[in-house]
Amino acid sequence: MIVLYRIYQICFALPVLIVLTIITALVTAVGSVLFNGRWWGYYPPHIWAKAWCVLMFVRVRVSGRENINTGTSYVFVANHQGAYDIFSIYGYLDHNFKWMMKKSLRKIPFVGLACEKAGHIFVDNSSSAAVLHTFHGAEHTLKDGDSLVVFPEGSRTFTGKMGRFKRGAYQLSREFGLALVPVTIDGAFQVLPRTRFLPRYGTIKLTIHHPIPAPAPDADLQPVMKQTFEIINESLPQRFRS
Repeated sequence: MIVLYRIYQICFALPVLIVLTIITALVTAVGSVLFNGRWWGYYPPHIWAKAWCVLMFVRVRVSGRENINTGTSYVFVANHQGAYDIFSIYGYLDHNFKWMMKKSLRKIPFVGLACEKAGHIFVDNSSSAAVLHTFHGAEHTLKDGDSLVVFPEGSRTFTGKMGRFKRGAYQLSREFGLALVPVTIDGAFQVLPRTRFLPRYGTIKLTIHHPIPAPAPDADLQPVMKQTFEIINESLPQRFRS
């Protein structure tokens, strides 16, 4: 069965998805420049992400959508199990948002340009001035009423267990008064961990937890960082709990 699946992937699914990725990136970039980055920066990639799941036989099940409101802006914080975290959130969260991502991702052909034109936030930690510039970009994005999705670990796990959370998402939540929404991703590590090139068929479960009020302007961020970490961690299978 796995041999047939690999043949299907290499001979059909991957070529189709690579072409679709280039088309989606170009449509997103041009649409965002000419029209509305909020619409064009979300809906074409939303369809693209679902295609990556459907054509690779990856099912995504979502629970907890009733915990959030469509017209409300949030800072979503999620664990980062693998590359399919991106497809599952983009395709199935069903909430317009921008990514907070590493500056290095800007170098990906077509995709990096599309992300820039769509208004996603590239994080630059190279200096204090660069960090300030990142926050100014976030301010512009969040003032337009968008939500933000962040992987506070900063990179994909090697083991399936979560690493230490970084402060960036929580600083933005505090700065702009946006509630934090923990999101648990379970199954993406089995589908495509960072140590493998080709995905496996499988099921990914997204659990959207109840929003947590934004920290007060002068609040210490450590308690809410610990709280969101524990909420996400407790929803993972025992073998992946930190």
